[in-house]
Amino acid sequence: MHELPIARSIVDTVQRRLPAGEKRCVKSVTVRLGEFTRLLPDSLELCFELASEGTSVQGARLEVRRVPIRCRCMSCGSGFESGRFVAVCPVCGNAGVDLLSGNEIDVVAFELSE
Repeated sequence: MHELPIARSIVDTVQRRLPAGEKRCVKSVTVRLGEFTRLLPDSLELCFELASEGTSVQGARLEVRRVPIRCRCMSCGSGFESGRFVAVCPVCGNAGVDLLSGNEIDVVAFELSE
């Protein structure tokens, strides 16, 4: 299960971004998760619960926003959304592409309790 180290990293990132001396707990954490990462949101949420135990993030809800795989053809320059395993330009059929999005795992926001 490779979601556990990612979940630990998310918890660490949030804890590092908390203002010094902050006493409130984290209520929710929002992450952008690219389709190309092949991480399962349900597994990530479970691992997030485990990774956050005993921290100021414990009990927080993890909100996952999926990011589609977007590519740009290296031959004709067309941008397109791709499937998870095959990236072929729908315009010219070239398989040489640049990955524009879909590989990210980003903490984009967190909310503190009242």
